[in-house]
Amino acid sequence: MSLRKKRKKSSCRKSRTGSTQLSLSGYKGMWLFALFDLPVVSKKDRKNYADFRKALLKRGFTMLQYSVYVRYCACEENGRVLMKGIENEIPPAGQIRLLLVTDHQFGKMQVFSNAKIKETEKPPEQLMLF
Repeated sequence: MSLRKKRKKSSCRKSRTGSTQLSLSGYKGMWLFALFDLPVVSKKDRKNYADFRKALLKRGFTMLQYSVYVRYCACEENGRVLMKGIENEIPPAGQIRLLLVTDHQFGKMQVFSNAKIKETEKPPEQLMLF
């Protein structure tokens, strides 16, 4: 019996060229939500708020609503790595929540704008490469 532990299989598939392939399953793709409530009383608070918001935008997030930002990830593993990176950007005051949901769950969301139902956002056709 081998003493080596079995390596956990990645939920993202890599092609022969090393690039990540998108899966058509609604359970593989993930949406990472960043929900935050940060103080904006002092000048320093406003700077911390602006810096955190800019950090989210730099990482590919888009604003879903005020203080609610979202980004599509190819798989849960990518989302977890992104969450770890955001932890380094968190300001000292306020509350921040990071939430990963599957593309299937995200698609079940009901969106109303001006009392009319709208369609939820679609995953990007192509992932951004940095």
